[in-house]
Amino acid sequence: MTHLQDMTLGARPQGRTALAARWIVANEGGQHRLLRDGEIVIEGGCILHVGPPFGGEVARRIDFGAALISPGFIDLDALSDLDTTLLGVDNQPAWAKGRVWPRSYVNRGPYEMYSPEELAFQKKFVFAQLLMNGITTALPIASLFYRAWGETRAEFDAAAQAAIDLGLRVYLGPAYRSGGMVCAAPGVLHPEFDEERGLRGLAVAGDYIRAWQGKGGDLVRGLLAPDRVETCTEALLRRTMAMAEELEVPVRLHCAQGVMERDTVQALHGATAPQWLARIGALSSRLIAPHATVATDDDLALYRDHGVTIAHCPLVFARSGAALRSFRKCSDMGINIGMGTDTAPPDMVLNMAVGAMVARLVDNSAEAVTSADMFNAATLGGAYALGRGDLGRLAVGARADIAVFDLADPMMAPTIDPVQTLVMGATGRVTRAVFVDGRLSMHAGQVAGMDMVQARAQAQAQFDGLVARYPERTFGHPPVEEIFPPSFPVRDT
Repeated sequence: MTHLQDMTLGARPQGRTALAARWIVANEGGQHRLLRDGEIVIEGGCILHVGPPFGGEVARRIDFGAALISPGFIDLDALSDLDTTLLGVDNQPAWAKGRVWPRSYVNRGPYEMYSPEELAFQKKFVFAQLLMNGITTALPIASLFYRAWGETRAEFDAAAQAAIDLGLRVYLGPAYRSGGMVCAAPGVLHPEFDEERGLRGLAVAGDYIRAWQGKGGDLVRGLLAPDRVETCTEALLRRTMAMAEELEVPVRLHCAQGVMERDTVQALHGATAPQWLARIGALSSRLIAPHATVATDDDLALYRDHGVTIAHCPLVFARSGAALRSFRKCSDMGINIGMGTDTAPPDMVLNMAVGAMVARLVDNSAEAVTSADMFNAATLGGAYALGRGDLGRLAVGARADIAVFDLADPMMAPTIDPVQTLVMGATGRVTRAVFVDGRLSMHAGQVAGMDMVQARAQAQAQFDGLVARYPERTFGHPPVEEIFPPSFPVRDT
């Protein structure tokens, strides 16, 4: 018997590796099944066997004991920066808290608030956090509020290399946009556009995808990521969808996600965002659309009819009192639902728990969803969105993307059904190990080539530096203490 600590972190072991545990989420005929006291065998980046103890030769056997061996989670909206949305949890309205550029900041010229080195570091740090939470495939997303405009080729070159170095499967492409919202007076917001700048961003994204598609043993694939529907013009979105067909990549566009967006798109185009997208031919099965929290029934019908996937991120929206309405309705309509985290911590287990609770509240029914529904969305739903029958499942021939969750954690007792226990009684902190494409990418909170304690300190210092600059891009330029007051008065001792 081999111990996991005897394996090289960040490396794919030679020969066959057998993994055993009390429970395995196996996949039969496209459906998840619980396998008790089974074994999974991987070789290279592929799964060779899922079932009873394997009778063939293996180079090593690892028994995780009281654990759940699961397909790795697929995060369709994985935050890849240091999460500024956390600053808005108790600090509203957004226009007064640096979430919308004031006219004074636009006039002086928006600029990058992080150095190139800081931009590269934050993505690598968050990629490590994703692995620590059992996420094996990620479609990164980052805020553009603190950027000069869009994301850059250089930072995404670094991001692709970071994913390869850490062993994370990613779909990458720098975000671009044609415009942004400007705060002209208290509560008065309107969009301003520079279409040519957006089209240049799309061209950069296309060149980036052509350069990186399939690199790192196919760990890196392309994604077209126009920022938000209200910041995009018709020409930009039409050309985005055409390029997606040419390059055969998915498109992610934040859509039907808030009142400001709804009102802006209605004023610009006389329709809801999904209705406008349908009118200009921008709805298709390539489209992944977070978050649908203000989608109408007609909007949802358009998603269904065009094969659009909803990227469901319940935690970040529940914090602000919003929700998908509803998970069960969308599922019953036949809309594919995948999961995203879109906040810190990037904890898919916690998102599944919050998603189940919110769905039951929205529908006023304990039967609205099950733990299995949420687990399916975090695995099979994401795989379907990406057109990847080899991800999100543990089956012969699938990629060896595996997460192992500790069911013996003393804070998670008693254990009942392993999936229900994980979803309703845990967080991603019970993730013991992660394999991506057969490579040991995370074990016991460690990833290859990073000191996570030191990295955590660096991330905090970088975030604190950003917060200190918030007055520059906040309407009226109040001091930080006024923008983000403490929960209770602070007294120094």
